[in-house]
Amino acid sequence: MKGIIGKKIGMTSIFEANGKQTAVTIIEAGPNVVTQVKSQVTDGYDAVQVAFGEKKEKNTPKAEKNHFAKAQTSPKRYVKEFRNPDTAVAKALGETITVEIFSEGETVDVVGTSKGKGFQGVVKRHGFSGVGEASHGQHDRQRAPGSVGGSSYPSRVFKGMRMAGQMGNERVKVKGLKIVKIFPDKNYILVSGSVPGHIGSIVLIQK
Repeated sequence: MKGIIGKKIGMTSIFEANGKQTAVTIIEAGPNVVTQVKSQVTDGYDAVQVAFGEKKEKNTPKAEKNHFAKAQTSPKRYVKEFRNPDTAVAKALGETITVEIFSEGETVDVVGTSKGKGFQGVVKRHGFSGVGEASHGQHDRQRAPGSVGGSSYPSRVFKGMRMAGQMGNERVKVKGLKIVKIFPDKNYILVSGSVPGHIGSIVLIQK
């Protein structure tokens, strides 16, 4: 696996060589610093730990300062691991990972945290259409969930019943997004379609 940490900048659309207009998401990916290299011998699995985003030294615990000092880099805000790293792009401790590990036309997976919607009802959360119309004794039932369980049997509500509750703010992976354009000088990657999260949120681009 190869991957990089990035920040969602926003969305736009571009015209490809064949004249097709494509909606794309702009991600500022990297540069990332390799802060730890894990192996089967030392940690029981192979992985590369990378860091992204500057962090004030006064807000960094001493343990983290020493950890970043081993990689000869300043304190970072976001730290992630990519397991089973691609040997073709594997980096040593303290080296930098940039958008150039990817190429245009390649397909990648993007992982992010979806926008939090708060507590929502069944119509917005699950697409229910409501119990029925307002006539024939139906009073304020247009957005109600309806029956959720049995009576004397089973005398409980089954697990997984679609009901009102917290919506969004979940880890979401979008697979098979095409890298439409790369701007190495600005550390920008343009991927087709949308990715989870609000503008400025942290995402992982992985292959």
